[in-house]
Amino acid sequence: MARQEFDLPVTGMTCAACVRNVERAINKADGIEEATVNLATERAHIAFDTERTDIEAVIERIEKAGYGVATGTIELPITGMTCASCVRNVERAINKQPGILDVAVNLATEKAVVTYIPGAVRRSDIIAAVEKAGYGVVDTAAMDAPEDAERAARQAEIAKQEWLVKVGTIFSLPLLILSMVRDFSHSIDWLAQNIPTIAWGGWPFVFGIIATPVYIILGRQYITGAYKSLRNGTANMDVLIAMGASAAYWYSVVVLFGKVAGLSETIGEGVYFETAAVILTLITLGKLLEARAKGHTSDAIKKLMALAPNVALLLRDGEEVEVSVDELVVGDKLVVRPGARVPVDGVVIEGRSSVDESMLTGESLPVNKTVGDEVIGATVNRQGRLIIEATHVGAETALSQIIRLVEQAQGSKAPIQRIADRVSAVFVPIVIVLALITFLGWFLIGDIGFTPSLVNSIAVLVIACPCALGLATPTAIMVGTGRGAEMGILFKNSEALEVAHRLTAIALDKTGTITRGEPAVTDIIPAADVDEAFLLRLAASAEHGSEHPLGEAIVKAAHDAGLELADLEDFEAESGRGIRAVVEGHTIRIGNPRYLAEQGVDISTLQDDIERLQSNARTSVVVTIDDDVAGVFGIADTIKERSIEAVAALKKAGLEVIMITGDNERTAQAIAREVGIDRVLADVLPGDKAESVKKLQSEGKIVAMVGDGINDAPALAQADVGIAIGTGTDIAMEASDVTLMSGDLRGVPRALSLSKATMRTIYQNLFWAFIYNTILIPVAMAGLLLPILAAGAMAFSSVFVVTNSLRLRQVKLQSEEEDNIRKPKSLELVETPAGR
Repeated sequence: MARQEFDLPVTGMTCAACVRNVERAINKADGIEEATVNLATERAHIAFDTERTDIEAVIERIEKAGYGVATGTIELPITGMTCASCVRNVERAINKQPGILDVAVNLATEKAVVTYIPGAVRRSDIIAAVEKAGYGVVDTAAMDAPEDAERAARQAEIAKQEWLVKVGTIFSLPLLILSMVRDFSHSIDWLAQNIPTIAWGGWPFVFGIIATPVYIILGRQYITGAYKSLRNGTANMDVLIAMGASAAYWYSVVVLFGKVAGLSETIGEGVYFETAAVILTLITLGKLLEARAKGHTSDAIKKLMALAPNVALLLRDGEEVEVSVDELVVGDKLVVRPGARVPVDGVVIEGRSSVDESMLTGESLPVNKTVGDEVIGATVNRQGRLIIEATHVGAETALSQIIRLVEQAQGSKAPIQRIADRVSAVFVPIVIVLALITFLGWFLIGDIGFTPSLVNSIAVLVIACPCALGLATPTAIMVGTGRGAEMGILFKNSEALEVAHRLTAIALDKTGTITRGEPAVTDIIPAADVDEAFLLRLAASAEHGSEHPLGEAIVKAAHDAGLELADLEDFEAESGRGIRAVVEGHTIRIGNPRYLAEQGVDISTLQDDIERLQSNARTSVVVTIDDDVAGVFGIADTIKERSIEAVAALKKAGLEVIMITGDNERTAQAIAREVGIDRVLADVLPGDKAESVKKLQSEGKIVAMVGDGINDAPALAQADVGIAIGTGTDIAMEASDVTLMSGDLRGVPRALSLSKATMRTIYQNLFWAFIYNTILIPVAMAGLLLPILAAGAMAFSSVFVVTNSLRLRQVKLQSEEEDNIRKPKSLELVETPAGR
């Protein structure tokens, strides 16, 4: 029995009953020997038998009981990884540490994201485990600029490989030339007569002297890597390279000793020092080119990081003082001069200007800003002088969150990666077996002799390339998500990027997505004997306590009319349906016709007016005063300028576009016709949007939901891919898989086009990796490939995959050209959500 103890930080406990609940939940797990929960420290001390349960099962029990367990996440830059086997080695080493909940190692980013239980394991323990497995960690915990330290480490690795390639070239190139001279000397008499060493057989010793520095200097990293990999019970690319180069080198050494001992007839006379040296040089060259290319896969994230200004002008006692952005705190007053970048997120408190937000939202036109408007850090102030008040600084700024989201997506594993992972797990052992079969087949059956059989088996070892398999998916994901970030499209994880290319239907919320979400009162129809100003004043006073867009439109109409609002005495709202309030002693009810009819209100006297408003794509909002019908408001919204183009692009891509709205069927159809949508789900209450998405999924559709409001969050979570409009609420963005930084609906077809381009690249990479190995390994086994050519092909293979992924940076995406925008001649007023 193996006993393990943990102290778990438990969240959500408020009383002694919670303590008992947590203890009971923990004790339900098998193998629990002790469970003590302390309310004051909010920690649970547990001891359990690791053969019967694990810490994940205990945490699952606690979460099922309604509580949480605080966990920590650290990101470690890993050095020394070369293929998918290295990824598994690092993951296995970290997982062996106590308190580790999850490890995700990405070969393309060369980072490990570790989720752990705070207090159960130290950062230094994790680093030590990685280093013990034979890899390095750039520990940025105590550094002021982690990205600089990490960049320096990556550059040092590239510089090291450059030096090794130079050393290898200096020795291997003359060695290759001399070997060609030796080979040609057998058929060219002049060479044999004028190069005396050929006659007395000194060439093998010359080759050995030249090749040894290459084997020692360049071969060390592969031999060491192979040893550490085998010590951990796995086999990676280093094992194949070390075996191939070492077989050629040490066989040649044995031949030299045979010459000295006079055993050449028994052992043979051919040496392959040049084969070992050139193999190592070409593989190292491939490693260098791969490292350089991989550096470009993170160009997008580097550009985002470079946007953040280093200094800001702080307004202190009326004076402008230049300070570091790191010193800013929420509430600081900052001056932003024309042409300068906004240092942090804030709100304008003085001045007027236009701000270029294209670097974050993808919108090419500057946005006008005045007092009360929000500004985003790293955007560019184009014209006037602004004074802003900082609202988010440091890691809380929009730019920091975007960078974090992109890094999170780049570090996640796409489902398609599992195919490569499964193959990589057995790839190297299979190749070693094939190399052995090749040697035995040629030696025993082909009867071509020991040396040629060895050469053929070396070619098999060297030609095999697990690197291409490991890099095929993550490099494309990195470039794809980075390209998306440059266009204001943020994927939360790589799974969303993968699923998006298989979508068959797009469900669009109406308000704030298709329309601007800024409704205005267009009609006021009072009942008989009711004064219009009186109706508007009381209705606006009642809606003053509401945050619904329709209520705000009524309040704005009253302000525009110069009416003074009365005090609100009581207020009650029913989400998506209506409100009840008391104003100046009058009970006011405001809501959609269906809601008031359910309350027993007779609206028949206004039925003709309601139908007329609805036929003109207006939202009908009925008002009662003391249970008597007082009138009806017509409220309308405007379609976003580019919604029509976005819908057309989605339909052109073969997707079914559906609008989900709380409007009645007739007005919903009117709006749908305006934007070109054929199918409408009308009369949908906010809480039922998720059910509407589920209904579409039950029809066999793969559905994306696009929305921006709080009430869209459940539907975004239900959809196969949730897409939040960036001008919406944080809750909607949190529930979504994709966030569009701008309110431009054309970002949806662009996101889907990017997903298809990325997946196409992944398929190309995987096809190349599989086909390369499927074709060339049998060619090598057939004895049709020299080891030197095999090494060159192997080096090219991984470089091809990375370079192919980099092509995503230039891919033209659907609906991307700004000049082709189809602008309607006029913007029609359309109904806003009866979503009351």
